[in-house]
Amino acid sequence: MPSLRLSLNALRAFEATARLRSFSAAADELSVTHGAVSRHVRSLEDSLGLALLTRSAQGTAPTPEGQRLAEDLSVAFNLIETSVEQLTPGPLTLSCSESIMMYWLIPRLARFQAANPGIELRFNMSHGALDFARDSVSVAIRLSSIDAPKGVLSSDVVEEWIGPVCSPAYLGSLQLQTVADLARARLMVSRTRPNAWADWLRCGGHEAAGPWQVDETFDHFYLLIQAAKCGLGMANVPRMLVRDDLDNGTLTAPLGFSPGPHKLAVWVSQHLSRRADTVKLVDWLTDELRLIER
Repeated sequence: MPSLRLSLNALRAFEATARLRSFSAAADELSVTHGAVSRHVRSLEDSLGLALLTRSAQGTAPTPEGQRLAEDLSVAFNLIETSVEQLTPGPLTLSCSESIMMYWLIPRLARFQAANPGIELRFNMSHGALDFARDSVSVAIRLSSIDAPKGVLSSDVVEEWIGPVCSPAYLGSLQLQTVADLARARLMVSRTRPNAWADWLRCGGHEAAGPWQVDETFDHFYLLIQAAKCGLGMANVPRMLVRDDLDNGTLTAPLGFSPGPHKLAVWVSQHLSRRADTVKLVDWLTDELRLIER
């Protein structure tokens, strides 16, 4: 009996739709139209003589048969991608937040480049959920509170330490001596961490002293840190972002830091995890994170 001759485009469209649970998301990933993806999937179902997806107003979901096929196709496409990458390896793409890039990575990047002159790095600035395939990401730094995408290796590296910082001049005007004195301070947070003060109070065992009202919220940590440097108030921040400012005296941390509720994790694209340049980048990131948060 001759084997079925199935369209590779149809298989690719189905795998993306089953994985993303959406024709539109699959179309975006594959850079084709919604209609093209739908037609490919329907053609594949007709060729196989069975339903691979259930369709509803909320989206799509694979049938049991479709789920088995989608999982096997994901493995196969990853193997193809791995084989091609090994023959024609491109630059690695590292994803991290703008604040980590600005305050932690860039000041240390020269050390990585000096030790690995042959490795070309590109960057993806983001801090939340991530689509490694769509954004061509190789390695990412994320908080452990965010679930790693399917097919991505995740390793919790170190605890993230958090605490209040301010300029030396602001500290002098506040005359802060105890945690309770923060009730007189102008408290600031980043919009990405609205519960930063509550987390710090809880993790540091200071719950009896709070909670307090937050006076100002900034869209990004780099804006929050700049506001603290300018004496606008007391900012609650991850220690890794202000280590250099603490060392040079631009900021001070009068009450110290506590291990926060999350860990810093490194995500690695599974099909790139054995490449020599990926291993070097991951090892370097791991060592630097452990050094800064020890």
